[in-house]
Amino acid sequence: MAQSQVTIRQTAGHDALGEFAPEFAHLNDDILFGEVWSRNDLLSLRDRSLVTVVALMSQGLTDSSFKYHLESAKKNGVTKTEIAEILTHAAFYAGWSKAWAAFRMAKDVWAENTDSMAALSLEAYARTIIFPVGSSNDAYAKYFTGQSYLAPIVSEGIPVANVTFEPGCRNNWHVHKATKGGGQTLICVGGRGYYQEWGKEPVELHPGDAVHIPAGVKHWHGAAPDSWFSHLAFEIPGEDNSNEWLEAVSQDEYSELK
Repeated sequence: MAQSQVTIRQTAGHDALGEFAPEFAHLNDDILFGEVWSRNDLLSLRDRSLVTVVALMSQGLTDSSFKYHLESAKKNGVTKTEIAEILTHAAFYAGWSKAWAAFRMAKDVWAENTDSMAALSLEAYARTIIFPVGSSNDAYAKYFTGQSYLAPIVSEGIPVANVTFEPGCRNNWHVHKATKGGGQTLICVGGRGYYQEWGKEPVELHPGDAVHIPAGVKHWHGAAPDSWFSHLAFEIPGEDNSNEWLEAVSQDEYSELK
C-alpha cells in the first residue's frame, strides 16, 4: 500500500446550507475540507487540528464548531494530556478567560477516556493480563513509534514472547524472511490492537484473536489509539530466518484507525 494523503470528506455545508447558500456550502465542504484539510502531505491532520483549535480558541469561538474540531483533534491522535498542555500554553497568548471556556469543552470531549484502557497506568494494565509485561523494549525501540515492552516467555523449541504496546504504539512495516518455513504467529492476550498487511485493510485484534504471518509478507501491528495492547509472538522455525525493518507507519495512515 503506497503512502498517500487522506482526502477529507465533509457534507455539513451542503446538508445545512446547500439550498440557501450553495456557494458557501461548496467553499466549506469542497475547498476548506476537500482541498485545504486534505493537503495532509504538507501538514498532518493532527497538526492541522492543533492549529485550528488554537486559532478558534484565540477568537473565543467555543461553539459547536469548536467542539467539532476538538473531537477531530482527539480522533487525529491528540491525547488528553497534550490538549491540556496546548490550551495552557495558548492561554498566555490568547487570554485566560478564553482558555477557561476552551477547557470546559475539552474536558467533556476527553471525559470518556477517564475510565478507558488508555487511561490505565502500565502497572494497572499489567494486572489485566495473565502474562508478564516485561521491561522496556530498548533493543528494538528504533523500529517502534511509541513505547513497547518485551517479556520472553519460552526460549527453547519455538520461542515465544509477550509484546506490550502503550496506546498509540506500533512497530514499523517489516518482513519476516526465510528460505524455507519461517514467519510468525500472533495471539492477542490483552487490550485492543491492529494488524495490517501491505495493500490490505487493517484487522482489529481483541484477546483470543490470532494472526499467522507467512514469511515474505510486509506488515505491521500495534495498539489502537485508545488502548494498551499485548500479543504473544511465536517465531515459526525456518531456514535462514531474518527480519527486515522498513518505514514507519505514518501518522496519517494511523489516524484513520478507530
